[in-house]
Amino acid sequence: MTVIGYTAGVFDLFHIGHLTFLEEASKHCDKLVVGVTTDELSLRYKNKTPVIPYSERAAIVGSLRFVNEVIPQHEMNRYSVWEDRRFHVTLVGDDWKGSLLWNSYEEQFAKLGVSIVYLPYTQHISSTLLRSVLHNLSHDPTNGKKTS
Repeated sequence: MTVIGYTAGVFDLFHIGHLTFLEEASKHCDKLVVGVTTDELSLRYKNKTPVIPYSERAAIVGSLRFVNEVIPQHEMNRYSVWEDRRFHVTLVGDDWKGSLLWNSYEEQFAKLGVSIVYLPYTQHISSTLLRSVLHNLSHDPTNGKKTS
């Protein structure tokens, strides 16, 4: 049996945390399917439009050798994705462990024989942090150059 894994994310301003997470996720399945959040869902859910448009983020994620398929993530509900894809394992950052949402998924997916794997969240880097740094640089009159 081919073990299908599913994970999802915005993957905006792709960074080492994304790379490490997806590579680690691929070790828990034979085929890794990645949902890349659409621009519209990001705006609805996070109240911000990604810096990099969906098509480019999907192309970046899809170019990774350990990602087998990229699909658009139009909604946050993992169960509806399971209904369509019938994955065997779903992978998420350990920053979600113990949340009401993921406690609910644990109960729901256990009944279906779907495993949930919590992977380490990279603390020192995030797209939000990078977005903030870029914003600050673009509004810095010295343009990031040191002044004497």
